[in-house]
Amino acid sequence: MPSDPVQALAREPVDHRFKGLPPDAERAGLTVGQLAGERRDLYTGGFTTPVLTLDADALSHNLAALETYARAHGLAFAPHGKTCMAPQLFRRQLAHGAWGITAAVPHQARVYRAFGIQRIFLANELVDAAALRWVAAELAADPGFRFVCYVDSVRGVELMDRALRGQPAVVDVVVELGAGEGARTGARSDEDCRAVADAVARTRTLRLVGIAGYEAEVPGADPESVHAYLRRLTGLAVEFDGAGRFSGGGDGGAGPDEIVVSAGGSAWFDAVADVFAELPELSRPVLKLLRSGAYVSHDHGWYTRLTPFNRVPEEGGLRPAFRLWTQVVSRPSPTQAFVNAGKRDIAYDLGLPEVELVRDPVDGTERPATGSVRVTKLSDQHAWLETDGAEDLNVGDWVALGMSHPCTIFEKWPLIPVVEADGTVTDYVRTFF
Repeated sequence: MPSDPVQALAREPVDHRFKGLPPDAERAGLTVGQLAGERRDLYTGGFTTPVLTLDADALSHNLAALETYARAHGLAFAPHGKTCMAPQLFRRQLAHGAWGITAAVPHQARVYRAFGIQRIFLANELVDAAALRWVAAELAADPGFRFVCYVDSVRGVELMDRALRGQPAVVDVVVELGAGEGARTGARSDEDCRAVADAVARTRTLRLVGIAGYEAEVPGADPESVHAYLRRLTGLAVEFDGAGRFSGGGDGGAGPDEIVVSAGGSAWFDAVADVFAELPELSRPVLKLLRSGAYVSHDHGWYTRLTPFNRVPEEGGLRPAFRLWTQVVSRPSPTQAFVNAGKRDIAYDLGLPEVELVRDPVDGTERPATGSVRVTKLSDQHAWLETDGAEDLNVGDWVALGMSHPCTIFEKWPLIPVVEADGTVTDYVRTFF
C-alpha cells in the first residue's frame, strides 16, 4: 500500500534547507519526525535565530472557529491554500469539515494532488494548455477527483476548448463575475457573463456548473457595496438556472449534480453568509462555497483589523498564530537597535512588523515591548528598530515580531516549528511554494 505523503514529510532529514532548526539535530542525522519526538524547548533546545513559529493553541482555535462558523451558516468551505501551502494544515482543514482546497495557479493544484487532495477549486481562468491537459488526465485517472475553475472571457473559453479537445475528461467551470470597474479578474457585466456561459455551452470540453466571484475586490468595499455585489452574483445563479444553463454542455452530457455558488475572502465572509442565505431553491442542490483562507494562521495587523469577527464578535474570533523570534545583534545608540531578520525572513507587503515581546537570553524573562520598541525599516538581513530608551533592549535579547499577510509569511519558511504555550516544540509544518 502506498505510503501516506503527509506522514512521509516526517522522514525528511533536518538539514541546511530549514532555517532556525538546531544544528546539532543535523549533525546527529535526525529526521523531522525524530526531532519533533524530542519535544525540545524553543528557547533552550538549540534553535537559532531568526526562527518563525506557529502557536499550537491558536492554530487549533482558528481551525475550529471557521468550521463552526461555516456549519452554522450552511456553507461549504474550500479554504484558499495559497495562504499557507502546507499539506499538514490542509489535512487539518479537511478534518475540520473543509469541502476541498482552493488554488490560484496550476502549480498549487499539482502540490495538492501530490498530497491526496480530492477536491480543488482553482480561482482563476486556466488557459495554460499543458496545465489543462494535466487536469484532464488527473480527472480521467481518478473518478473521485473533483476539479472546478473560473472562466471569465469568451477568448479564455476558446483557448480552454482548443487545449482540451481529444482529452479524456470534461472540465467543470464557473463563470466569474468581476467585482466592478478597476477590480481584479472576472467578467465585468451581467451580459459579459451570459456571453461566457454561451461560449461554454458551445464546447464539448467544458461544463458550466456555477457562478463565482471575489467580493474583497469591490472598489471602495463597504458593507452596502459588498452585499450589492454578492446579490448580483447570486442573482446570476438564479437567472442561469432558470434559463437552463446548468443543464449540460454542448456535447449533450448531463448537467451537474449541484450548482456551485462561491465567494469569500477573509474580510467579508459575514456578507457572503448573509447573501448566500437568501438564495432561493434552485433546480439542483446548491453548493454554497466559501473560500476564506487566511484564518488558519491569522496575523498581526492587516487581517486582525479586517476579520468579520470584529463585526460579529458573538460568532467567534481568530488568534494570531505567527511569531518570528529574532535577536538583537547591534545596539549602536540608546534609540537604535538591529535584529538579525530582514526582507528574506519577514512579510512586509502589508506593513512593517509589530514588536510584541522581548526575552532575556540568560534568565528567560519576558517583557512586553508594544509601543516602546518599533520597526522603522527593513534591510535584506536586518530590521531597524527604534527604542524609547537605552533600557528597552540589550544585545542578545530575543525580540518577537508579529507580521501581516500569511501568504508572504509562509513562503519564506519551508519548515516551521509548532510551539505549545510553555515553549515545547511538538511538530514542524512543511510548506511548498
